[in-house]
Amino acid sequence: MSSREGHAPQPPEDPRERWVLPAFGAMATVTSLAPGLIRVLAPNPSPMTLDGTNTYVLAPPGRGEALIVDPGPVDPSHEAQVSAVLTEVDAELRAIVLTHHHADHAASAARFAAAHGSPVLAASPTLTGADRVLTDGARLTVGGTDVEVVATPGHTGDHLAFRLSDGAVLTGDHVLGRGTSVVVHPDGDLEAYLASLRRLHDLGPQALYPGHGPSLTEDPTAVLEFYLAHRAFREAQLRAALAVAPATVEELVALLYADLDRRLWPAATASLSATVAALTSRGEVRTDSGGRCHLDV
Repeated sequence: MSSREGHAPQPPEDPRERWVLPAFGAMATVTSLAPGLIRVLAPNPSPMTLDGTNTYVLAPPGRGEALIVDPGPVDPSHEAQVSAVLTEVDAELRAIVLTHHHADHAASAARFAAAHGSPVLAASPTLTGADRVLTDGARLTVGGTDVEVVATPGHTGDHLAFRLSDGAVLTGDHVLGRGTSVVVHPDGDLEAYLASLRRLHDLGPQALYPGHGPSLTEDPTAVLEFYLAHRAFREAQLRAALAVAPATVEELVALLYADLDRRLWPAATASLSATVAALTSRGEVRTDSGGRCHLDV
């Protein structure tokens, strides 16, 4: 056994491995999750988007109003399916709300806005073309029900989550139904991501409805604790590797993510770069002129 393997940190247990969740690819296109909350799955599955992007329709029963959270990619069949849900619940679209600017969540926002005469709301108008800026703590009202805006930067700088009146949280890409999220360095920031995870944990969510993958309802707090432990594990991996020898980020990805589907290595590179940046800011790591990272403790 090599010195790297002998001192390898051990990954935390993912509580979802004990849960009964839909198999990959088995999520229904349209699912009623709770009174007034419907998930519409976009047909864009991939290693990065998992089963596809989750679009959420918030339409309190009998009130005739709805919000769409993350309308998804430009795809006429998905747009038609979401519009059909609005017709089925007999609700007029009041606003399109975005968790963040990535195209798989936000690309169709302008099309929905034009089709329904509704504004687009997001944290960053420059990145999304939003008509109205949402700030932390703001409240949206749909059908007499409040939705709280919770700033959750980290995956991206403009990331938001939305807390519903029953205590459930729409998490966007901050927390996923399967696996873990990517901190998209340099737009994303690991320290901000960790702080956002702790904030969601402190809210004590009743359920987590992610931007990709199945709903997390059995023990949402345990998932958030796993996410925090997973990030600590990745930091420990990095320290252990650099304690053996300096290395570039690319060399570290090849070492630490050797068993990961190589199609996901660009995402791993982004997250590992975010970890290097965080440890550099703490004075634990430095990078030389050749791009090699050194443990500096």
